[in-house]
Amino acid sequence: MPRKPSAISAEWWDYTTLDPELTEAVARLTVKDVERLSRPGFKVVMYDTHEDFYLAEALEYVEAWRRSTDDNPVGICGPIGPTEQLPLVARIVNALGIDVRSGHFWGMDEWYDETTGREVPTTHPLSFERTDRELCFDRIQKKLRMPDAQLHFPKADPTPYRQSWQAGVCCAVMQGGQGDVKHWAFNDPYPRKGRHKDAPPTPEEYRKLGTRVVKLHPLTVAQNARTSGGGNISLVPTSAITVGPVETWQAEKVSIWHAGHHDNPFGQRLTAYMISKRIVDSAVPMSLLADHPNVQFNYFRPGIGTCTVEMH
Repeated sequence: MPRKPSAISAEWWDYTTLDPELTEAVARLTVKDVERLSRPGFKVVMYDTHEDFYLAEALEYVEAWRRSTDDNPVGICGPIGPTEQLPLVARIVNALGIDVRSGHFWGMDEWYDETTGREVPTTHPLSFERTDRELCFDRIQKKLRMPDAQLHFPKADPTPYRQSWQAGVCCAVMQGGQGDVKHWAFNDPYPRKGRHKDAPPTPEEYRKLGTRVVKLHPLTVAQNARTSGGGNISLVPTSAITVGPVETWQAEKVSIWHAGHHDNPFGQRLTAYMISKRIVDSAVPMSLLADHPNVQFNYFRPGIGTCTVEMH
């Protein structure tokens, strides 16, 4: 039986093409139900305050870098969205005098300018690299922070970035948020065309994707305008460079942070349920993490909300 068209854009795959029985079951989940979705290889953690939530996220950076030595370097791959953890990372490193010079960092993604064929410059108002530097790395004391060569940001030519994952540095954790389209980084669903017109890519096919330039789902463009651009959709590029599943599966742990203002109550439930039940579908890219051996979903409990219908 053919899958139904997307309710968002008929030219794309996304979670609205799933079986209604699945989505109805997800919408009924209470916060307690979400908390009980943990299983071996997938852990659900709840935080009751923003302070605890973002501090725990920041500590993942610090804990990874404290493992690092010159002989056995360790790094973390981190997102833009959320960003509130970044100044806390710098504050902890400086306050405790932690030497992170052997540590590494990978940025998850960056915007791509289709007119120039390059990544956006750091002067772009939405530049991810500039945000990482201004909120975190530029705030770490020079005597403590890693050299610039150990900060890896994806570019339009992803070759150097991909090679940095093969250079003997352990990625202790890949952090991420979750977008409205249920992606991590910019691993969006595929367009519904060509050989994927009638079915999205198989999980095996999607897992083979490395760092690359991608065309963004319309929902992703709209979300970034909402969360970062004051609603100005014309400001948001429609393509990006993203870390891929290939690199994601090189991370010892994948840690996803649900603050409550990136994805909605339904989305925060859907991906946890699919990962917990090992329901893998590339129309919901985050569900592919069901096959990763160490995934943790971190929730700000008051931000989970409810799927109860309310008219406003």
